[in-house]
Amino acid sequence: MALLMWKAFDFFEVSQVKLGDDETRSFFENNEISSVCSGSDSLFLGSFDGYVRIIAASWKVCRSFQAHETGRITHMRQIEGTSLLVTVAEDLSNEPVLKVWALDKPVKKTGLPTCLSTINIQNGRKQFPISAFTALDDLSQLAVGFANGSVTVVRGDLIHDRGTKQRVVHESEEPITGIEFVTDAKVTTLFVATTARLLRLVVTGKGQGQPPRTVEDSGCAVGCMTLNKTTGDIIVVRDDAVYYYNLDGRGLCFANDGTTSLASTYQDYVVLVSPPAQPSNGDSENIRRRFGGGSAETLFNASTFTMIDPNLQIVAHTESLISKVQALFEIWGDLFILTQDGKINRYHEKSLQQRLDLLYQRNLYPLAISLALKSGMDDQQKNVIYRKYGDHLYQKGDYDSAMAQYIKAIDSTEPSQVIRKFLDTQRIHNLIEYLEELHEHHKATADHTTLLLNCYAKLKDVEKLEKFIKSEGDLKFDTDTAITMCRQGGYYEQAAYLAMKHGESDLVVDILIEDSKNYSDALNFIWHLEPEIAYPALMRYARVLLEHCPSETTQIFIDYYTGSYKPKVQLASVEEVPAVSGSALGGLAAGTANAVQNLTSLIPLPYMNTSSIASPSTVGDSKQPPEASRATIDPDLVEAPKYTAPAPRTAFSSFIDHPDEFIVFLEACLKEESLKESDKSDLHTTLFEMYLHKASEKRDEDREEWEQKAKRLISGNELPIENSNVLLLSHLSDFRDGTTLVKEQSGLLFDIFRSYTSAKDTRGAIKALRKYGLEEPQLYPAALAYFTSDPKILEEAGPEELANVLRRIDEDSLMAPLQVIQTLGANAVATMGMIKPYLQETISRERREIAANRRQINSFRKETEQKRAEITELGSKPAVFQSQRCPGCGGAPELPAVHFLCKHSFHQRCLKQSANGSETECPMCASNNMAVRAMKRSQEERADRHDLFKDALDKGKGDERFKTVAQWFGQGVMSAGAGVLE
Repeated sequence: MALLMWKAFDFFEVSQVKLGDDETRSFFENNEISSVCSGSDSLFLGSFDGYVRIIAASWKVCRSFQAHETGRITHMRQIEGTSLLVTVAEDLSNEPVLKVWALDKPVKKTGLPTCLSTINIQNGRKQFPISAFTALDDLSQLAVGFANGSVTVVRGDLIHDRGTKQRVVHESEEPITGIEFVTDAKVTTLFVATTARLLRLVVTGKGQGQPPRTVEDSGCAVGCMTLNKTTGDIIVVRDDAVYYYNLDGRGLCFANDGTTSLASTYQDYVVLVSPPAQPSNGDSENIRRRFGGGSAETLFNASTFTMIDPNLQIVAHTESLISKVQALFEIWGDLFILTQDGKINRYHEKSLQQRLDLLYQRNLYPLAISLALKSGMDDQQKNVIYRKYGDHLYQKGDYDSAMAQYIKAIDSTEPSQVIRKFLDTQRIHNLIEYLEELHEHHKATADHTTLLLNCYAKLKDVEKLEKFIKSEGDLKFDTDTAITMCRQGGYYEQAAYLAMKHGESDLVVDILIEDSKNYSDALNFIWHLEPEIAYPALMRYARVLLEHCPSETTQIFIDYYTGSYKPKVQLASVEEVPAVSGSALGGLAAGTANAVQNLTSLIPLPYMNTSSIASPSTVGDSKQPPEASRATIDPDLVEAPKYTAPAPRTAFSSFIDHPDEFIVFLEACLKEESLKESDKSDLHTTLFEMYLHKASEKRDEDREEWEQKAKRLISGNELPIENSNVLLLSHLSDFRDGTTLVKEQSGLLFDIFRSYTSAKDTRGAIKALRKYGLEEPQLYPAALAYFTSDPKILEEAGPEELANVLRRIDEDSLMAPLQVIQTLGANAVATMGMIKPYLQETISRERREIAANRRQINSFRKETEQKRAEITELGSKPAVFQSQRCPGCGGAPELPAVHFLCKHSFHQRCLKQSANGSETECPMCASNNMAVRAMKRSQEERADRHDLFKDALDKGKGDERFKTVAQWFGQGVMSAGAGVLE
């Protein structure tokens, strides 16, 4: 495309540079400049007299020195970032001279920069001017092209002046118009342009020494070859086009509008200077006559200065210059032109925003986008351009293209601004596209998800709905909102799929029960979950599941509360494996993924396993796959997960109105051995209550069966159920056996008997008396009072039963005879004939005991009188000892002898003296005396043990208690022992 067809803009601000002082201005105006170069924030000007002048940013000559004594300086090169300057001076009478200067090392005497090296550039002793010059950044190699067609390469250490080598690498009859080095990691290549060809030769690396290779059979004019330092491309400008070359050959090219006299690069721009056009003679004469001679000459001599951007294919700036362009140079961030009349123009690129505004004014939004991308603009600013472009297309009515731009700007655009424009029904497809992209970029809110699902529902596009909810990768929408909208729209299968995919097990159960009414599927799904997840769902819908699936629900309750719950593991059929691996298990929560191998078989979601699409009308009608296509792993082969079973009490409320299932649950829980005591108590109490509840609903044999179960439950020792609970429940249910059993286990035998007597149940009272009489003797006095309380009761009991009661009272001394008479005399029921045998036996026994006691009293009195007489005799009369032998040695008595009051005599030598020096005791009577003393100590110790006395008193019956008191009194209780002995 020719430059004339490219869109032209004015991306640069042009201003003329004001020189700093008169000296500098005079130097420029006198046209004494022979060469120009820039670098290291300085401008270097070479003059015809061999001087170098350095221009600072203030546009003043800050330094000057004579670089060459003869010749004019035709070429210069400043090494960026260093103080090195290369100058080349030519004098056609001698070989060109090249010098390397160190500007930061002045000579002490003169103050001039130090010349590091000086060489003469050889051209085979042929005096031709230099037409091209280039150098590497490290000055290790330089290349010089001459007008006679030869190229000389200089190698060596120019900085330290360690010697150089020169070699003519190319000779031809075509003048050299340009040379440039292109370097890569291992090879340095020199591109050489002549008037007729473009050549390439390797000067360093592999291929060095080989003859030049022709790249193109067309050359260029002097000054029309340059190097793009950013990309390393060689740019060659010819009359027909601008060409790019690299080591691989020719690259980009675009048409040129005519002859070019000078080419350069500035940033990404290619700078072209075209000489004045040469009009025909007739046209020239007409223009001279119309405008005058001087004006016409000026117009014809005007040069054209153009800056183009090849990437954007635009003309960034163009203008006509009256004076000829002498030099182009880049410094201080701007491009400068030095004209032949000594003036300098500055070209400063406008800001990116200003350039974009110029494109906005002409609605060139695609070009603005390309410019933003090339300039590295951030995404937020690029989105502004996309949005502007979208608004422009929307105003033109191109809604599809506008939406494409809005989608590009989706990251920084308020979605409501776009959504409002596409709420019309005719643009609903564009709206769906935008809402889908919002979800793809995770920018959608719950309202956007709602709107998108409503759009799907309005179009009845179930395929897109499924594609949306089954999208792979990260979650792109609010799951709760999507599920809610699917449920409201009747897409229960899709809602259940979403809930299951994203691990929302509670929602799956909720949808299956409340929406789809698939109770068995819901229960089956719960049974496939891990314990921690299954429990909340089970408790939430326990009553509903018990209503519709009583046996299965009861079983899962039993398994869970007994700690034996194992999630079911369903094996998929061969046809289902791809669907499961791709979707069903992909979104499950980590907690359920281990236990569920194929959840697709748990809920009616046909689209999960096939390509069929379900609509609202088919929800609930989908058929489950045949059972033959699936297999369930044996529960015994599955390791039970570890979890803490909750207290059984937490499940009691779930079994309201389901007593049969509740009883099954309670009975199963009671079989568990690891129950806590509190749990056992709750289970026994509740199960006992349920047995009584079932008994109250039945009659005759069925009632007796349930009562027997209740009785067996509370039979035995150490039952965890509290007696108060059993008594209360038995009373409320009129279950007398329960009350009796509890009282029996609690030792409340008297209460059992009293319950029969209060109910006038004589047979029950007699039965209780015979059963508990041995354990509770006081029942016989109570029975005596009951039997004689009413003639009917006495008649029902019979005289034999009354005689048995009186006999037992008499044998066990349960009542005194007087008490018996008082009891019988309380009413006129019993007759003397009934108690005559009892009275006769009692009086006879009393008389026998009185006679025996009198004989014993007389015996004790005689013994007492005898002991007192002996004591008196020992204290008042002398004792006569008549012992013939010493009991110790058996010898005859002899002095010294010891006589004891017990009538025993011993030799003094036969007696052992006590260790503590106390009186010697008779060895013959010592053992008896010791026993008496021990008995006395025991009596004294027991005198303070009132608990032993009370214990013995409680064990006594009737008269035995009086005997106990007398015995303890005689043994010294209540400190009475001393008085008795005295």
